[in-house]
Amino acid sequence: CGAACASRRWARPHLRIPGRGCLSRGSACPAAYTMRMISFRNFALRRGERLLLSDVDLALHAGYRVGVVGRNGAGKSSLFAALMGEVEPDRGDIDLPGKARIASVSQETPHLPDPAIDFVLSGDAAVHAAIQAEANAFAAEDWEAVAEAHQRLEEVNGYDGTARAGRLLHGLGFPAETHEKPVADFSGGWRVRLNVARALMTPSDLLLLDEPTNHLDLDAVVWMEEWLKRYDGTLLVISHDREFLDNVTTHTLHLHEGKAKLYVGNYTDFERQRAEHLRQQQIAHQKEQAERAHLQSFIDRFKAKASKAKQAQSRMKRLAKLAGTEAVRAERSLHITLPEPLKLPNSLLSLHDVEAGYGADAVILHNVNFGLEAGDRIGLLGPNGAGKSTLVKTLVGELAPMTGERKAHPDMRIGYFAQHTVESLVFGTTPLDHLRKLAPDVANQELRDFLGRWNFPGDRAFEVIDTFSGGEKARLALALIAYRRPNVMLLDEPTNHLDLDMREALAEALSDFDGAIVMVSHDRHLIGLVCDEYWRVAGGKVEPFDGDLDEYAAWLRSRPGSDNPKTPAPKAQPAIAAVPAKPVSKVNPHKLQKAEALVADLEAKLAGIDSQLADPKVYGNAVRVAELGREQVALRGRLDTAEADLLALYD
Repeated sequence: CGAACASRRWARPHLRIPGRGCLSRGSACPAAYTMRMISFRNFALRRGERLLLSDVDLALHAGYRVGVVGRNGAGKSSLFAALMGEVEPDRGDIDLPGKARIASVSQETPHLPDPAIDFVLSGDAAVHAAIQAEANAFAAEDWEAVAEAHQRLEEVNGYDGTARAGRLLHGLGFPAETHEKPVADFSGGWRVRLNVARALMTPSDLLLLDEPTNHLDLDAVVWMEEWLKRYDGTLLVISHDREFLDNVTTHTLHLHEGKAKLYVGNYTDFERQRAEHLRQQQIAHQKEQAERAHLQSFIDRFKAKASKAKQAQSRMKRLAKLAGTEAVRAERSLHITLPEPLKLPNSLLSLHDVEAGYGADAVILHNVNFGLEAGDRIGLLGPNGAGKSTLVKTLVGELAPMTGERKAHPDMRIGYFAQHTVESLVFGTTPLDHLRKLAPDVANQELRDFLGRWNFPGDRAFEVIDTFSGGEKARLALALIAYRRPNVMLLDEPTNHLDLDMREALAEALSDFDGAIVMVSHDRHLIGLVCDEYWRVAGGKVEPFDGDLDEYAAWLRSRPGSDNPKTPAPKAQPAIAAVPAKPVSKVNPHKLQKAEALVADLEAKLAGIDSQLADPKVYGNAVRVAELGREQVALRGRLDTAEADLLALYD
């Protein structure tokens, strides 16, 4: 098939054989199979007695990157389970091409003695098997088997498999010295990252990611965004990180009150379109209600009059035919408040020439000078393992400085949310039980009123927390911190498991907080709304970062050792090793600008075709569907060629 191979990654020539697809030295090229579309037809899904989704009819086309959003319990994770065949639809069908390869993040990591890099590499079963076969053949000194293994490695493009697995680990924050560390030695959060890396390593046509940014730091989130933007399969991702969704997704699937509606655009585009849709719905409802009132008034006045009976009958028929547009029901918005601090001294906390760590052989931070005053709002940036949590623990007093001095005002009161705070909640007890321990002499009603303001109203205050979701437990932990009325909030990843509504409510509450805030979070939307000053923790140092979060993300992409943004992510077959691009200064600027403009124009036209094909109404016109299909194929071919020409400018 020449240079326009769908994957644009195979250097050697291809041969298209009728009936057999695209071949290269006997092995299947990524162009041999391309998943076209996922269709839901009259789809309904039930979990237990509860109907989660019903009457879902929509199509997801190849290459869509879809953010799946909706309130907790709307059915997002259940939809993923249905796509993976783990649950059966209650009614209707999911039309998923039989050859489609699905990759997803496992919820559990076995307690394995295997090195981390081998665990990730095993995500690509073909490459892993070929490497194992080669190793076994060498061990047995079976040279014929060695030759066969080499042939197989070439067929599956597996010679760089270990390098690709290493790049995934590096991008997700694993230092090089941990790549050979046994999987069993990693903590729970790091094992989640290993599962993510293994899913990204798996050749797939459909990638399902459920909250992939939980347990990631901001550096790893930025890296993952770049990887996913280059993934050329179909992506469905559940996330409560709106900045992540805005940067990655091309479409948004909103699950609400048992329905599913597909919007073109990222999360911000979805919010704008949905607001306009609700506005128009309310206008239509009000107009219809006015017409109903007018018709009913005429009927009531004249139905008994013989001269007007025919007209009254006509209006009764008209009244019966009105569509019945529903009024817009205001969704309950969550609003929380942080009580005012009991006292608010100006200078609250400071570190002077501090060395922080876990012993003489584990010094993490050197010569730290850091101070907090009332009103300070500081976001800590830097990769996991660099010392952000160590700094927070030193500020809290959980870690004593190894050298230097920690000074705290006598009236300072700290509210500390750590990554293990949720785990410290006591199973078998209720939210009211937890609050009662903090305030044994306060009346029950006052405590219940407080819990109600944190969305634990009525009998929810008496429910045992064992059945609570991760988000509900995190919300309860934050409520317990707020009840102490702190004047310093030290928050280490407070948003894990919180949904979008709770994150917005927390951002508003923290914005109105008069005390000092130090926050570690991978949620750029939250940290951007709350913090106005950033400090970078890396290389054993704690230093102010002169810039905003966008500038920090740009710095991460440009720093030495970051993945080349021009390197494509793997789809059906592994990518070849990344080749650093030449500096743009050596490229003809006019040619580069012209090539980029052509690619952008073709992408925009293709997006327009895709949006039309996403509309179920178009399938009532078979001729139009055929025309759009031909245009789509032609545009993709032109885009493949244009992208290849653009990439060639960097060679």
